[in-house]
Amino acid sequence: MTEDASVATPPPPFKGGARLMADALSRRVETLLSDPKRRPVVLIALLVGVLLFSGLGWWLSRPPEIAVVEIQPGPVEIALSVVARVRPDNLVDVRSPNAGQVIRLLHDDGDLIAAGAPLAIVRSTVEQAQADANSARERAARAELDRAQLAFNRTRTLADRGFASAAALDEARATLRSAQAGLAAASAERRATAAQTREFTIRAPMAGVVLVRPIDNGQVISPETTLFQLGSRDDIELQADVDEAYGDVLRTGMEARAALSGSDEIFAARISEVSPRVDPTTGGRLIKLAPVEPASIPPGRSVDVTIIVARREQGIAVPRQTIIDASTEPKVYVVDANDRVIARAIEIADWPSLNAIIDSGLARGDRVVLAPADTRAGAHVRARAQAPISTPAS
Repeated sequence: MTEDASVATPPPPFKGGARLMADALSRRVETLLSDPKRRPVVLIALLVGVLLFSGLGWWLSRPPEIAVVEIQPGPVEIALSVVARVRPDNLVDVRSPNAGQVIRLLHDDGDLIAAGAPLAIVRSTVEQAQADANSARERAARAELDRAQLAFNRTRTLADRGFASAAALDEARATLRSAQAGLAAASAERRATAAQTREFTIRAPMAGVVLVRPIDNGQVISPETTLFQLGSRDDIELQADVDEAYGDVLRTGMEARAALSGSDEIFAARISEVSPRVDPTTGGRLIKLAPVEPASIPPGRSVDVTIIVARREQGIAVPRQTIIDASTEPKVYVVDANDRVIARAIEIADWPSLNAIIDSGLARGDRVVLAPADTRAGAHVRARAQAPISTPAS
């Protein structure tokens, strides 16, 4: 019974398979080495195999490669980037002091005009009639003055010859003075009416260019209606809204770099005014900048402006993706001299810049890991240096 069981139970599969394979391989190698002709080839094949297996083991066991940036302190700018709009230095909305109907427009958008040039004519039928009436009254008063002057001259001649009394002369003199006063009053009324009538010819209050003409011929207007918007021809300014948190550090005279949106051509500008008022709806403060050199830019054009708030001659800046826990306990991974990754606590400037400005925690020569998510503290790595950060932080 026992003998049948031993025959029926097969041996475990591949029991001793590795040893059998090794023995077979060893016998095969001995057979090949015993052949003088094949011995060199076999030895070379064995050597190559050993080298391949050794190289593969070294390749698989080596530390991972990590990109790092070496800290090199250099000039760093603390700057604020905003988008500004071009505005003429002087901007005037032209309105009519009187209501009426526009009967003639003399200029259109883009026209260059001189100070005092007529822009539009508003219908003034009633005022013109009043001016004509006052002119007629002035002529009547002048005629009355001539009559009074002649009467006085005759009375004085008669009085000198003894044919007219002193009372008659005084009466003639009083009549003459009354006529003179009447003429003066009539002339004043005519001038006042003429001045009012002239107000219906709308004139440019300054030299400049017509930016907007929002009305058309025949339109009825009121004193609140804007007829033209004029802008100064040469001088411009840049206006931008800055968040109140950063507007507090801006000062008149600060330097700035500006470029038209979509253009690489940069021109210099300076802050000319910082509004003391904060807009309660946007939380922003209005700032105005003036180009250092005269510039001809269409009003309304958008301009990318970088305001230089401060400069550090030996500053340190790193890409923001290197920062871990930036809002709570900022730190970076640094590769030490033994190629081990360590966590380093740092302090960063609270400023909206492209690169993080380091206040403390890093020094020259430190190797900062560019992608901290790809490794961990304590890991053994191979550092691959990238270009150092030496450009402005903005």
